[in-house]
Amino acid sequence: MKLHNMIAFTSLLALSAACGSNEDAAKESTGPMETTVERFADVQILRFEVPSWNKLSLKQKELVYYLSMAGLAGRDINYDQNNRFNLEIRKTLEAIHEKYEGDKNSAEWKKFDEWSKQVFFSNGIHHHYSMEKIQPKFSSSYLNKLMTAVEHNLSPEAVDAIFKPNLEKKRKVKNPDVDMIVASANNFYGEGVTQKMVTDYYSKKLDLADTTPVELGLNSTLVLKNGKLHEDVWKSKGKYGAAIDQIIFWLRKAVKVAENDQQAKALKVLIDYYKTGNLKKWDEYNILWAESTNGDIDYINGFIETYGDALGKRANYESIVQINDFEASKRMATLAKNAQWFEDNSPLMPEHKKKKVVGVSYKVVEVASESGDAAPSTPIGVNLPNNNWIREDYGSKSVSLGNIIEAYNKAGGPAVTEEFANDQEEIDRAKKYGAIAAKMHTALHEVVGHASGQINKGVGQPSETLENYASTLEEARADLVGLYYIMDQKMVDLKLIETLEVGKAEYDGYIRNGMMTQLQRLEMGQNVEEEHMQNRQLVSSWVFEKGQKDKVIEKIVRNGKTYYDIKDYNKLRKLFGELLREIQRITSEGDYKAGKALVETYGVKVDQKIHAEVLKRVKPLNIAPYNGFVYPVFVPVMDHTGKIKDIKLENKQTFIEQMLYYGKNHSFLY
Repeated sequence: MKLHNMIAFTSLLALSAACGSNEDAAKESTGPMETTVERFADVQILRFEVPSWNKLSLKQKELVYYLSMAGLAGRDINYDQNNRFNLEIRKTLEAIHEKYEGDKNSAEWKKFDEWSKQVFFSNGIHHHYSMEKIQPKFSSSYLNKLMTAVEHNLSPEAVDAIFKPNLEKKRKVKNPDVDMIVASANNFYGEGVTQKMVTDYYSKKLDLADTTPVELGLNSTLVLKNGKLHEDVWKSKGKYGAAIDQIIFWLRKAVKVAENDQQAKALKVLIDYYKTGNLKKWDEYNILWAESTNGDIDYINGFIETYGDALGKRANYESIVQINDFEASKRMATLAKNAQWFEDNSPLMPEHKKKKVVGVSYKVVEVASESGDAAPSTPIGVNLPNNNWIREDYGSKSVSLGNIIEAYNKAGGPAVTEEFANDQEEIDRAKKYGAIAAKMHTALHEVVGHASGQINKGVGQPSETLENYASTLEEARADLVGLYYIMDQKMVDLKLIETLEVGKAEYDGYIRNGMMTQLQRLEMGQNVEEEHMQNRQLVSSWVFEKGQKDKVIEKIVRNGKTYYDIKDYNKLRKLFGELLREIQRITSEGDYKAGKALVETYGVKVDQKIHAEVLKRVKPLNIAPYNGFVYPVFVPVMDHTGKIKDIKLENKQTFIEQMLYYGKNHSFLY
């Protein structure tokens, strides 16, 4: 599970209150790095620093380099998973940007340039967050002119996919009133496959007596073959085999420079998984990976998160390579050490609490590289593995991406808080405590939240029992754990926060965002479909409604502007606990009907009057709702024998320069 760009918006608001291999080419610039790179459409592009890079040994640098190259080798996979035309379209955009020598000051070129950047940012033609198709503002005739000029043409079907509004309309559709598989434009399912076919197919495979189930459907495309459903598995010599073979090539190099035997063993099993596509092998790898907690370098690589599939079965490819921030990790290790206390004292029903919380680790890390679904729009926190029985029996690893958060912090500003906070007291509290509140909620969400609770025996995985509502409910559950405990005196006693004013700051920001400010990410008339946005609206709307009798949160309209003022923080905490108890019950018992009712009642529909007001109020602020990154480029420095003697990091590319560089050096499927 991720605390993502998809969930980072609350935290951002609070935090904000081609290269050669010779030595000359590897010279690094001096002085502080400029964080902001550029702005286009609804996106701001940033850079981040990797402060610990030069503290690493050569062997460690090589490990980071090889793992990063493995990650980038799978970049094409994510594009193709998102839509069947994406790779063809991306290659055409790359050709135009590289070769077109015509007028680049014209209005049409500027429209094309912006749209192509949006496509690169979203890993395809659908918006990375709303999943709606990104509609071009230039004409098809202008695109034809560009393609003719560079002698690189799209198929007629791909051109139609770009310009015809009703074709490939939305990457993921989560409307329960339609066939979500047929309606979704992602490439997880073949032509003719319906939602009923998918649910029937996996219901027959589901064995409720199996205490160690695999994540069914995680790493395959479900297609019709001779009239029967067939899983086209993503593996070496299978679907995406050319890219996966490159991933394996670099992982084998990483094995040779692994920091310890446990890390090397996990990498070898990951290679075996990529070779076979066997999901039992994936579970074996995840156990080894979860237990591999020693060393300075760690990574995420694989088909992991299922947010892109309406039924929550198939996972997008992603990679993150990270370096441990020892000082920051040491400060936050207290949470992991006290995981059992948090579980024992939670408001969950006794039968839904874990009797023994095992293997919980939490680290603050510096990102060195990200790819696939994790880039350019990145998580700020990750908790893995996702398979529930592995988490219960072997534990999980949580990370907070410290240098990503720091980059957001440098690039941000307090304008949204000042516009939507009810009074000066709330603004002052956000300025004083907002940053630590956001970090602490992230930590509680990842370390305690995702690790808490247990599923009743004989109840299947949430992806099977709660289906398309599983991700929303899981993120709500983890958020609620964080919200419940950030106002607990135990946090002060553990010296994790200095005062409960930190908790109040997080409550203020969370309600503001869930009730109002996150709506700036939607266009008028849209419902909330992204899981993390659904989660925040669900939680905020539920506690607002349930607290009306006691006036826990007051809705205030002043000078035509709406504000939400928390009147009783302790009662609000109690409401968070009650909702947490119910969502855990739903998860533990696999209560689909109750889960659906919660999400559809509180998490989907948008108050159009409030939405219009939010859009009007944020427009003068000129703040990009979304952030993403250009990444450091690894530059090996060779000695006279051709061996690597050092690896430098360069981060000088513009966004388009980096996209073209990746397309030229890390593309294996088209």
